[in-house]
Amino acid sequence: MVTYGMPRRYHVVVIPGDGIGPEVVKAALHAIEPVSERIEFEQVEAGLAYYRRTGKPYPEGFFEKLEEADATLKGPLATPVGPQGYRSINVAIRQRLDLYANLRPCRGYLGVSPRVFDIVVVRENTEGLYAGVEGRFRDQAYALKIVTRRGSERIARFAFDYAVAAGRRRVTCVHKANILKQADGLFLETFREVAREYSDITADELIVDAAAYNIARSPEKLDVIVTMNLYGDILSDLVAGVAGSLGLCGSGQYGPKTAVFEPVHGAGFDIAGKGVANPIAAIHAARLMLEYLARKGSDEALGRAAKLLDKAIEKALVEDRVLTPDLGGTARTMDVAEAIKRRLMELL
Repeated sequence: MVTYGMPRRYHVVVIPGDGIGPEVVKAALHAIEPVSERIEFEQVEAGLAYYRRTGKPYPEGFFEKLEEADATLKGPLATPVGPQGYRSINVAIRQRLDLYANLRPCRGYLGVSPRVFDIVVVRENTEGLYAGVEGRFRDQAYALKIVTRRGSERIARFAFDYAVAAGRRRVTCVHKANILKQADGLFLETFREVAREYSDITADELIVDAAAYNIARSPEKLDVIVTMNLYGDILSDLVAGVAGSLGLCGSGQYGPKTAVFEPVHGAGFDIAGKGVANPIAAIHAARLMLEYLARKGSDEALGRAAKLLDKAIEKALVEDRVLTPDLGGTARTMDVAEAIKRRLMELL
């Protein structure tokens, strides 16, 4: 039976992940509790800890669950280093769900970060060197960088559409087309073609090493960056470093049918279980998830909740000074989550 007039409910898969993953994901769910009454969360295990326990990196039906969900919120999933073990689950998720766009916003907060800025890195997420086309022949190893016109066009269009929707004014293409004339050349050529369709947005270009220099020296001059897979992975960590911590930046990975949200930091095994991990990145990931669900369901209330969560994060950091050790404070993971939850309830 169809019921009319009832607010939509959402199904979200939660993957706690490895290392500090379970701690920061728990904190994120706690922080958004006041605005998540219409979200049904289903926990699914995967990652290194699950592999050591079961001999498998993820359970049967894992990808089907992610495909059927409205969205997924996950912690970091560790990958064994070297040729043994299993290939990256993160890469497998991106390729299986065609999560071609990786959105990585990162802000520097007044009095918390060394610099105040607001940069968004839009990273192509399924091609490039991370396509995983590699091998060995005798004493040589090789990896192929895969760049397609289709992949380049849709990530460029995603970046410009995001800029329009978010009220941004500038999109910068980051590349190495002066050396990699064919692969990066195709990416840059396609960016220029797409840019012509967005006359209200300023489009410019930076070679990747110059982009790194500009991020370190004057991040406030950059707005939206669109780039290839490997460059985006590296530059988004640089942006987080300039902001003061990897623990400040969340990310969203978007495909045609669903999206996956996670912090940009790794598993942090050295601090796992100590209760001092910074949960802001995971909470920002949850914020991006709320924004996505709001667009997906044309849900104004959820869209407003995402905006208020962003303000609550800022107030907890800048005004309340609830800072974890990576930011020079003494707060514990759940202290930050509780402070943000309290601020969010005040704003609602």
